[in-house]
Amino acid sequence: MQDQNKKIDAALLGKIELARFLALSLRAFDRIVHEVESSREFSALSPWVTTGRLQGANLMRDAPHVAGAPFPHTLGEVGLENASPVFFYHRESSVREYRFDEEALADLKRRPDFPAEQGVALHRLRLINTRNRLTHALIHAVLSTQAAYLRSGDVLALRPLSQASVSRRICAEAGLSMVADAGRISRLVRKLSIALPNAKVIPLAEMLPRPRQVHRHLLDHVLKKEEKNWLAQGILCEPLTDEAIAGLLERRYGIRLLRRTVADIRRSLAIPDSRSRGRRIEYVAATEGFSSLVPLTPQALRTAVPARPGVYEIRAGTPPPQTETGVGGCRARGAPQDVIYIGSARDLRKRLGDHLRGSSDNALLHCHVTGGAARVRYCLVSESWRAVERDLYQIFCRTFGAPPPCNRMSP
Repeated sequence: MQDQNKKIDAALLGKIELARFLALSLRAFDRIVHEVESSREFSALSPWVTTGRLQGANLMRDAPHVAGAPFPHTLGEVGLENASPVFFYHRESSVREYRFDEEALADLKRRPDFPAEQGVALHRLRLINTRNRLTHALIHAVLSTQAAYLRSGDVLALRPLSQASVSRRICAEAGLSMVADAGRISRLVRKLSIALPNAKVIPLAEMLPRPRQVHRHLLDHVLKKEEKNWLAQGILCEPLTDEAIAGLLERRYGIRLLRRTVADIRRSLAIPDSRSRGRRIEYVAATEGFSSLVPLTPQALRTAVPARPGVYEIRAGTPPPQTETGVGGCRARGAPQDVIYIGSARDLRKRLGDHLRGSSDNALLHCHVTGGAARVRYCLVSESWRAVERDLYQIFCRTFGAPPPCNRMSP
């Protein structure tokens, strides 16, 4: 029984080690590959280990014709050859593959004088193989599934490709010796990003959207682009109801959503209902390029809000009674009751962190956001972000008749 427990523990430890190895950053992984290949143990194993490249893997240095600025901090770049997406890795370490003389190595490891250090080096080489093979299989699945999006750059061309579905696909097609479950794929993509043909850099995880995320993109497009144009052209007399949106999505995109699902997605995009949109057209149009709502928590700020300049809008989960009136005691007519503050900053992440810590010299705002229910959405602005904040603030006041309650003065 004791020997069986040891075997179970060894298997569990192996899974934990692989999980940590998959979650390494590119820089840390590159360093490990360099350390292993420059070690004496690797030299000693060279008669039985051959260094090569993953089959079908391309390096940037092999494709000087690929357009766009270099992005060395990414896994690689997507290029187009004859309108088909092709991936080019940046680092040698990302395409490394070791081939082993398994029979000779098995005999070597049975020898009583086999150095433990060589066993550790051999184990690391196998881990490198596992990570690179899984990464390459994942990239191949992404390129074949999202080819239309990669060609056009249109987010509406994204297809649902959840981590669970890509796991099943890799297991069926890639012929990997490991189990490519969704948990391992999640750890692998967590710190990886790629450059698209239009030179935009995105997290690799964005290429693996769940169906709900695709529905969000479509709903966002319908309400912020098409509905606005139809109203301006007189095609629509009033904004679309949730039921009408569900019917439109089914007719145009073949997606069947319940009315309450449409309403839930709409609220997550910070888009008011049809009746409210009829009174808020100007403000809705002014916030067209804003992100989705993000929880105003330390963890969300680290992962979802960039340290870049821009404007932002803070919403409270449940507005207290004092938010009913704005500056000077004026109540905002028809205003969204949860919008409590509009601001801008050179560093959005730092500024929002100041609000959470109460170091922004706005006690009323700090009172609203400390409960953990507040949410924020933002829009990146490369320059003149204070002017953009001032315009947005004035549009809010003009639309609703009063400023957000936590804005103590005009920007």
